[in-house]
Amino acid sequence: MRIQARFWVGALLLTAIVLWLLSGILLPFVAGIVLAYFLNPVVARLERIGVARTLSALVVVGIMLLLVMLFFLLALPILSSQLFEFIQRLPSYVTRLQGLLTEENREWLSGIVGDRLPDMQRSISDLMTQGVSHVLSLLSSVWSGGQALLSLFALLVVTPVVVFYILCDWNEMVGLVDRLVPVPHRPVVRGLARAMDNAVAGFVRGQATVCLLLGGFYAVSLSMVGLNFGLLIGIVSGVITFIPYVGSLTGFVLAMGVAIVQFFPDWSMIGTVLAIFVAGQTIEGYVLAPKLVGDSIGVHPVWLMFALFAFGYLFGFVGLLLAVPLTAVAGVLVRFAIARYMQSSLYQGAAEDDPPAETR
Repeated sequence: MRIQARFWVGALLLTAIVLWLLSGILLPFVAGIVLAYFLNPVVARLERIGVARTLSALVVVGIMLLLVMLFFLLALPILSSQLFEFIQRLPSYVTRLQGLLTEENREWLSGIVGDRLPDMQRSISDLMTQGVSHVLSLLSSVWSGGQALLSLFALLVVTPVVVFYILCDWNEMVGLVDRLVPVPHRPVVRGLARAMDNAVAGFVRGQATVCLLLGGFYAVSLSMVGLNFGLLIGIVSGVITFIPYVGSLTGFVLAMGVAIVQFFPDWSMIGTVLAIFVAGQTIEGYVLAPKLVGDSIGVHPVWLMFALFAFGYLFGFVGLLLAVPLTAVAGVLVRFAIARYMQSSLYQGAAEDDPPAETR
């Protein structure tokens, strides 16, 4: 037992070291594995109705490529132009919000901060201007860097090939991993694998559907009311909904800030934007999340946010791709470890530690 434990701990450590050393080239392969995992149920369903697995994988990958091409041809130019225009206009938006706040309420603000109000206004404005200029420089360097372009090329070219081959060989790969598990531990490992699969699939697939539906709802609704950058804000609000609380709050603040600058003093339009977000959060909280996500992940939102920041900091975009699935897997393992601990002598006390009957 100890030899087996040492072997598997050493194998895990070696795998983690290798992944860390190769983290710079892992993005297309990790993205391919993640996509293959989520597309495998579609391929399996086509296979069950009589379509050969290779043909099923080819059809699914072809549809995925078609959707990606449509996104790059139709949506990406609009979103990118709105993004850069929004970043460029952000300082003026902040200045306008400052003006609305101070001009309409100058008396009570002056009573709080006194003569320092003009200095505070200038300081905040200068800070926002510098922050936006840094963001613009960062985006320009990222997109113009040769390594970023190479990574994008590899992601677009290598990832579909990886997805196709993994989908074709999925059953053989799962069978090989199952055969490598030590025979005495196969029932436990298979049970853990099923629990991990349910947690990851239930949360990520469900949450992805929630993000897609909310993003579409916000983008269409905000664009219909005429909000500037409504398409961009709506899609961003939907995409980052998977970050608990932070995602919805970020979209709400962006939309309301732009609405106040654009529509003030028309409070009816500002209230319409507010009503859109209230409706979206109500639909998510009472309809979409309970039906599509539920409690499948079993991880506290604080830990989920910590995992996103930690994995993103350590491994970049690859870490962001893996953060939620690995957090779901970690949640299953932690619950399993706690259950074993509660059944062990460490928790219940060893029988030999009990005093003899005659001394009691």
